[in-house]
Formats: sequence, C-alpha cells, structure tokens
Amino acid sequence: MLDPITMKLNIDPLILQALKEDIPEEDVSTNAVMPNSVAGHVDLIAKAPGIICGLQVFERVFTLLDPKTAVDFKVQDGDPVEAGTLLGIVHGDIRVLLSGERVALNYLQRMSGIATSAHRMSALLKGTGITLLDTRKTTPNNRIFEKYAVRTGGGRNHRTNLSDCVMLKDNHIDAAGSVKKAVAMAREYASFVRKIEVEVENLDMVKAAVDAGADIIMLDNMDHDTMAKAVALIDHRAKIEISGNVTADKIDGIKDLDVDYISSGALTHSAPILDISLKHLTPDEKGDAYEG
Repeated sequence: MLDPITMKLNIDPLILQALKEDIPEEDVSTNAVMPNSVAGHVDLIAKAPGIICGLQVFERVFTLLDPKTAVDFKVQDGDPVEAGTLLGIVHGDIRVLLSGERVALNYLQRMSGIATSAHRMSALLKGTGITLLDTRKTTPNNRIFEKYAVRTGGGRNHRTNLSDCVMLKDNHIDAAGSVKKAVAMAREYASFVRKIEVEVENLDMVKAAVDAGADIIMLDNMDHDTMAKAVALIDHRAKIEISGNVTADKIDGIKDLDVDYISSGALTHSAPILDISLKHLTPDEKGDAYEG
C-alpha cells in the first residue's frame, strides 16, 4: 500500500498533471450530456485475468476531482482476479465519473499489467533463492507507479534513481579508463553507505571487478557457460546479478546458476496492460442532484 505522505507529495502532482493533459479546458462531451450535477455510480470490472494493482491511484483520480467521490472496492492490490470480476463500484457526481474515467483506468490497467507480469516471472524463480528485480527502464514520470506495481506482483526494486547507489556501466568504465579506476573513484566520491555495482561483459572484467572490491557484479548479456565461469570466479566475494534481455521464457535457462538477482527491463517496458473497464454507469434513484 502507498502511504499517505507518498500519495500527497509525489503522486498527487503526477495525477493532476495527467488530468490537466486530458482536460486542458473542459470535458466537452460530458458537459454536453450532463450540464448539471447528478449522483450516480459505475461498476469497475476486470475483463481479463491477472493481478490487480493501483486501486489507491485509481480512486485518487476521482477524489482529486471531487473529494466526495467514494469507491467501494471488492478486492485489494495484489489480489488475483478472473475475467468478469467486479472490482468495485464508484459513487459520485456523474460528471466526475465521466471526466476521470480514462486517466483512472490508464493508471490501473498499466499498473495491473506490470504486477501481472512480475507475478508470472517471480513464480518461475520460486524456490531458487534468486530475487527478481526491475530496472530504470520505466515510462517517464510514471516510475513511482511502475515500481510499486513490480513490488505488488512479487518482484523487488533495483535502484529507483541515479542517487540510490553507484552503478558503473560500460560508459562509466570507459570514462574512468578501467574497472579498477572507476571503482576506486567511486569509493572516494560516494558516501560509505552506498553500494557499488559494476556491470561486466567478459571474464577479464569480472576479475577486475572482484579485485577492485565491487559490492555487486552484474553479468550483462553473457551466455550460460560464461556466466557459470563468472560465478565460480566471483566465489561469493560479491553479490551477483544477471541482466540483459531477460524475459520470462529465458528464466528456465539461467535459474540454475548460483546468483543472487535477476533483473529484467521487460517487467516495465514490455508488460501489456490488464484489460479493465468502467461499465453500467447509472444515475441514482430519481437522478437526484449530487450532494456527496
């Protein structure tokens, strides 16, 4: 669950930005057919099986438009659902229900799709002791939503931003001149509380990273035989992460390796949405004016 402080400081401004994008002046369609405030309700229905995520964000879209809007949820984040499941009922001013519909569903569908993909992939690693991680390959301005969705689906977050930890990739190493120099410079510059991770592409770089004292070594785009040799070379002197085009269909071919983490950009950049709809919009009895 997202805490209230995170919602207020970090998520509300993003939702408002999305709403302003969708309603730059007015919702001309809604204003045409609903000129006055009328109380009503609408059903939130899953149209495909998956893992639900983003209910707080979904609700927040409507309450930012009108604090009196209320959602009666029948499920909670992390729940598996089947096609046809009633997820909740949204009550409020019909104008608000219509104007907030697309933004609210965009968040819920996207987050539920990522949670569903993370759930499927993490299940493939069950019993291995390997932790599934995401990456920073997220949609701009949506990282906080997408990384929460990964956690909801059973994965874990790699660094959230560039301030989290030191991660020395190929271009950082090229800039420094060598793995040894890059790690030494990072040790001197960064706070002692920050881990240093080094991305390596061959066994020479693996040895250099171990000798330099890297905390985490990422085996990037290596074949299985090379990764096995790298694991033996590291010999538990650093945490080991496998990365590089990791998808669900490749998990079986690498989960036998004695590593700590597998990271996958596909969790966020390639997850399909979970199909969810708002249906059966109905004015409340007699179509009374909305009072909240």
